[in-house]
Amino acid sequence: MAGEQKQGAQREPGFENVRLPDTAFRELKPGETYQPIIPAGMIVPEVTLRSIVQGFIWAIVFSAAATYIALKLGQGIESAIPISILAVGLSAFYVALGKRSSTLIENVNVLAIGATSGIIAGGSVFTMPAVYILNLEDRSSFLQIFFVPLLGAILGVLFLAPFRRYFVRDLHGKLPFPEATATTEILVAGKRGGKSAVVLAYSALIAAIFDFVGPSMRAWTEAFSTAAVGAMSGFTSKTKAVFTMNTSAAVLGLGYIMGINYASIIMSGSMISFFVLVPLFAYLGNYIPGEISPGAGPLAAMAPEDIFRNYVRPIGIGGIFAAGVLSILKMSPIIVQAIRQALTEVAHLMKGGTATADQVRTDRAMPMAAVLAGVLATGIAILLYFRFSVLRPESGATSLALVATIMALLIAFLFASVSAWAIAMISITPVSGMTLTTLIVTAVALSSMGLGGESGMLQTLLIGGVVCTALSMAGSLVTQYKIAYWLGATPRRVEIWNLFGSVVASATTTAVIMLMASVYGFSPSPEHLDPLPAPQPNAMAAVLRGIMGESGAPWFLYGIGGVFAVSAQMCGISGLAVGLGMYLPMELNSPLVLGAAVAWLLRRSSKDEKLSKARHEKGTLVASGFIAGGALVGVFAAFLRFLEGVYKITIVPDLTKIATRSIGVWLGEWGNWIGMIVFLGLAGFVYWDSWKERAE
Repeated sequence: MAGEQKQGAQREPGFENVRLPDTAFRELKPGETYQPIIPAGMIVPEVTLRSIVQGFIWAIVFSAAATYIALKLGQGIESAIPISILAVGLSAFYVALGKRSSTLIENVNVLAIGATSGIIAGGSVFTMPAVYILNLEDRSSFLQIFFVPLLGAILGVLFLAPFRRYFVRDLHGKLPFPEATATTEILVAGKRGGKSAVVLAYSALIAAIFDFVGPSMRAWTEAFSTAAVGAMSGFTSKTKAVFTMNTSAAVLGLGYIMGINYASIIMSGSMISFFVLVPLFAYLGNYIPGEISPGAGPLAAMAPEDIFRNYVRPIGIGGIFAAGVLSILKMSPIIVQAIRQALTEVAHLMKGGTATADQVRTDRAMPMAAVLAGVLATGIAILLYFRFSVLRPESGATSLALVATIMALLIAFLFASVSAWAIAMISITPVSGMTLTTLIVTAVALSSMGLGGESGMLQTLLIGGVVCTALSMAGSLVTQYKIAYWLGATPRRVEIWNLFGSVVASATTTAVIMLMASVYGFSPSPEHLDPLPAPQPNAMAAVLRGIMGESGAPWFLYGIGGVFAVSAQMCGISGLAVGLGMYLPMELNSPLVLGAAVAWLLRRSSKDEKLSKARHEKGTLVASGFIAGGALVGVFAAFLRFLEGVYKITIVPDLTKIATRSIGVWLGEWGNWIGMIVFLGLAGFVYWDSWKERAE
C-alpha cells in the first residue's frame, strides 16, 4: 500500500469541469464501455490514515445516532449522504490548512467504513431489543448481541460480492440507483466546486428548511390524507379507501432520480393495496361479525391503516418473498458462474498455483476462492455460536444448531439479492418485512423440531438478527459498488473496509442498545413507566409469542402475495417492485411518482435535445440536494427530540399550538391542505429552477 500511496501524488484529472458522463445513467451501446472519473490506470490516494480515522469516527457517531432514532421513532437514518457531505467539508478544511485535498476515492473509503453505522443499526435494532421485551436478558450478554450484527454484516458482504458485476455492470443504465446517484453527485460537486456546488448547497438548504418547518415544527401535516378531508368522510368511512402522500422534500428528490417507470410500478402496488384490498376486506367485514385474527378486532370496526397492517401488509410480504425466489432463479446462471469460478480458483491453489489478480484496478475485488472460504468459515462460526450460545443445554443441540445455521445462510443468501434490487430501484429495502418472514419460517421450523420456550424464542431472534443485518449490508454495499464503479474506486477495498467498519459499528450499536434497555426500557414495566417505543422489536416479539402460542402465521395471505408477484412477472413487470408497493405505506410511494413526473417533463421540455438534457441534469443535482438536506435535517431533528426528552424542555416550537393561541385553529384545521399545496409548489420549483438551465 505504501508504494501505491507514493504514486498517489498524482493529481486527480480535470476537476474544474468534470461531471458524471451521460454514459453513467443510460444503457451502453454495443461496443461502448463506461470510463470512470478516476481511470483504472491512474493511482491516487485511496486508503489513507485520514480516510480510516474519519471512517471510524463517523461509524461510532452515526451508529449511536441511528440506534437511538430507530428505537425512538421506528425508522433508520441514512448515514451515507451525511457522511459524504462531512467528508467533502473536511476535504475543504484540509485545503484551508495548506494540506492536499482528499481524493474522490479517498472519500469513498470514508463511506465504506462510516456507512456501516446505518447498516448495523438497521440490522440489529429491529430485532435484538426483543431480547429485553421477551424478558430474555438473563440468557443474553454483550458478546451474544455483538456477534449477531457482526456475523450478519460479514455474510452480507460475502453473499453480494459474486453479484457485483451483475448489478453495477451488466444492469448498467437499467436500474436508477437513487441513493448512489445522490451520494456521487455530492462527492463530485464538492470536488468540482463552482456552480454545481452552489446548486447542491442551496437545494439542500431549501430541503432542510422545508422538512424541518413541516414535520418538526408542524407548520403542516407530514402526510396529506383524504381521510382528513371533511367532504370525503362519508366515502372514506364506507369504503376505507384512502389516498395519502408524504410531503417530504427528500422523498420528492428520490422520485426524481428514480424515474417514472419504477415509480409507476411501485405506485401500482400501493393502489392494489389501498384501493382494492383494503376496501375488499372492509366490504367482507359487513358479513363477518367477529374478528379474524385474535386481538385484531372485527373487520367492520377497523380503521383503514389497521386493515392494511393486519391483513394487507402480509400479502405484500408474500409478494416480496416470491419475488426473491424469482430473482434467485433469474440470477441462477450468475450464481453457477460465481461458484464455478470459486471452485476453479481453489483447485488452482491446491495444485500449488498462486492467486491471480485482476489486471484492472477498478475491477479488482475479493477472489471468488476467498469469498467461498469466507462463507464456509462464517458458516462454521455461526454454527458454533448457535450451538454454544443458546442451545448448549438443549437435547439434540448439534442438530438444532445445524438446522438453524442452514436456515440463516439460506434465507440470507435468498434475500441478499432482493435487498440489493430494492435499494438499486428505490433506495428503500423492506428489511423489517423480510426479517419478519424469517422469524415466522424459523420459529415454525424450530418448533416442529421440539425447540420452544425461551430457548426457541432467543434462537429465532439470533437467526433473525443475522439475516436482518446481512440484508442491510447487501443493500448498502450495492450502493457503494455503484459509487465505486462511477468514480473509479477499487471494489476489493470497499469490501474489506466494510468488514472492518462493521466491527466498530457492532460494538457501538450493542452498547447503545444495552444502555437504552437499562435507562428507558423497551416495554412498560414498574422500572420503566415511559419506555422507548421500539416498534419493530415489539412487533417481532409479538410474532414470536403468537407462533410459540400456536396462533400460527398468515400463510394464506402470504400465498396471495406470491400470486401477485408471479402474475406481475408474467406480464413483464417487476414482481419485486409491485411487492414493495403493496408492502410500503402509500404515503411513501405516491410522492415518488410526483418527483418522477417532474423529471419526465424536463426530459421533454424542449425539442433541443441538448437543452432538455442540461435541464434534466440540473434537476438531478437539485434532487440530490433535496435528499442530502432531508437526510441531514432528519438526524438533526432526532437529536433535538432526544434533548427535549432528556431535559424536559421545548426546543422546537409547535406552530400549530402557537397559531391556535394567537389567531385561532386554522393552522391545525388546514394543515392537511397546506402540506399538499406547499409540496406541489416545491415540485414546481424543481421544474422552474431546472428549466432555466441553458445548454452547454
